[in-house]
Order: sequence, then structure tokens, then C-alpha cells
Amino acid sequence: MAASKKALIKALKGEKIGRAPIWLMRQAGRYLPEYRKVREQAGSFLTLCYTPELAEEVTLQPIRRYGFDASILFSDILVVPDALGQHVAFREGEGPVLDAIDHVDGLRALSLDRMPERLAPVYETVRRLKRSLPAETTLIGFAGAPWTVATYMVGGKGSPDQAAAKLWAYRAPDEFQKLIDLLTEATVRHLAAQIEAGAEVVQIFDTWAGSLPEAQFRRFCLDPVKKIVAALAARYPSVPVIGFPRGAGALSKDYFRETKIAGLGLDTGVSPLWAKNELQPMGCVQGNLDPLLLVAGGSEMRAAAKHILETLGHGPFIFNLGHGIVPQTPPDHVAELVSVVRETVL
Repeated sequence: MAASKKALIKALKGEKIGRAPIWLMRQAGRYLPEYRKVREQAGSFLTLCYTPELAEEVTLQPIRRYGFDASILFSDILVVPDALGQHVAFREGEGPVLDAIDHVDGLRALSLDRMPERLAPVYETVRRLKRSLPAETTLIGFAGAPWTVATYMVGGKGSPDQAAAKLWAYRAPDEFQKLIDLLTEATVRHLAAQIEAGAEVVQIFDTWAGSLPEAQFRRFCLDPVKKIVAALAARYPSVPVIGFPRGAGALSKDYFRETKIAGLGLDTGVSPLWAKNELQPMGCVQGNLDPLLLVAGGSEMRAAAKHILETLGHGPFIFNLGHGIVPQTPPDHVAELVSVVRETVL
């Protein structure tokens, strides 16, 4: 296969490119007035995710505005439990609400066989984006990691401590493992379908990885992602995988090395200097400006961005945030950040 000319793929393969490629998690979202208009037109969040022409439009909006080096499919990590047969809804002011599964008996109602039909609109969005994105823009597909998705499935909603899932995992680890195994297979299928439709890179979001102690982190976070990456590599060896084990701290070293991901997403709490010394020798790192610095803008934002660039930009690196853009972010601040990154020659 010919070498890619796309900056983000070059970075993931360890190539020197002279400037850091940039994209931002949740770059398509409520901070953009054009997004809010389409979201209102859709009526519900899941309708937006499952309507290809609307999902394509909101995915393209930040590319038109800012010319990011990558575009990430507009969807949600909870389309997987929805496709498995668990009831999922998004309520205004409350977020996702699911019919909680708190025992292995709840798994009997779930089926991998439902996924292709339910998620067909998502893959159609990927195909549309493959045709409509600028030639230089990398198309990223994604999924939630099994542990993070399980926390919502078991808790019935987001929670500050993921207590429901943790208690199941602690009290009956082999039983909880059955849910993790189901989600591991579902994630492989979901990401493979996105790749087949045209995704050039995929990212695995493990938002709640940092909530587990080491033994459970290895079993329920690291090992499932290792299996997912191996399964994808066997079928799509040229497609890089980015992992984002938010809050993993020092355990991210083992995660990076053992999962064999091509890139490691850094959350806001990771020191760029520590990442340079401990993580970047293993491959490409991605991150990690605080999203609230992007809200604040001005000299503090510029200084923080330049520090990240000067520390990590001389190795394999992708500029991003330490988590997703928040709704109160001024769009002009995003434009300013893009300018800072583009003007910094490495």
C-alpha cells in the first residue's frame, strides 16, 4: 500500500512532518451555532446519530470552519448497547438513560445479530464522509471501550464513581467478564464495519479507565482493548488505532505497550514532559490541552498550547485536547488555537 500523504496518519506512523496535525475531541458539537440548528432539526440526539445526511453535515461543519487535519465521525459510544438491544435514550438536561443491566440474566436480552441492521445508518454516514471530506483530511471512526460502555449499561446513566459497574466487577468478576466479552466482540465488529465503510483511523474512548485499581484495570480495560486491537490488526494492518484511557496515569505505560495501539491519547492531567520521556518513545501521543483553557482563550491558552507543542512536537505527536470541547467554548477561541498550532514550526 502506498505511503499516506495525510499528516495525521504520518504522525501515527512515526514520520516527521514539520508541524503537528490537529483535531479536537467533540469538534462537532453544541459550541457551534450551525450544529445547534441541525440538532434542533433532528429532534432527538439519537435521530441525529442515525440520520446519515444530518450526521454527515455536523461532522463536516468544523472541517469547513477550521480545516482540521482529521474529521471524526459524529455518533456516540452508546449506539453499541442500543444496537445490542438495550433501551437507550438521551434526555435534555440529563444525558443518556438506559434500562440498567445488573445481573448476567440481563445479557440474555442482548444480541450481536441486531447490530448490522441497527447501525447501518452509521456506516452509511462513514461512506458519505469518505466521499465528501477534503482529500487531505483523515476520517476517524470510533467506539467506546468495553469498560466505559459497561459502566453506562450497568449504571443506567453516567455516574461520578461508576459504582454500579465496579461493584458487579468486584462481587462477581467472572459474571461481569461475560458483559465485557460481549462488548469486546461488539466493538470489534463496530470498528471493522466503520473501516470497511472508509474510516482510515479508529479511536477507542475509555473515558472511565482511571476509576479502576490496577488489577481490574488490567482485566477490564487493558486486556479487552488488546484483543480489539489484535483483531483489527489481523484484518486491517494498515489502519492505526488510537487509545484514550482517560485517567490511567502511570498505568498508561503498560496500556500503550501491551495493547500495541499506534497512538495514545493523553488526558489533561498528564504532564507533557513525563509523556515525552515515558510514553513518546513507544509511539505517537495525542493531546492534551485543558478544554477549559480553550474556553478561557487568550495568553494562558496560547502559552499552554505552545508548551505542549515545544515539549511533544519534536516526536510523533497529534495536537488535541485532554478531553472533549465543552459547549460554552467560543468558536473564535478554537480558530485562535488552530492558528497557534499551524504557526508553530517543529
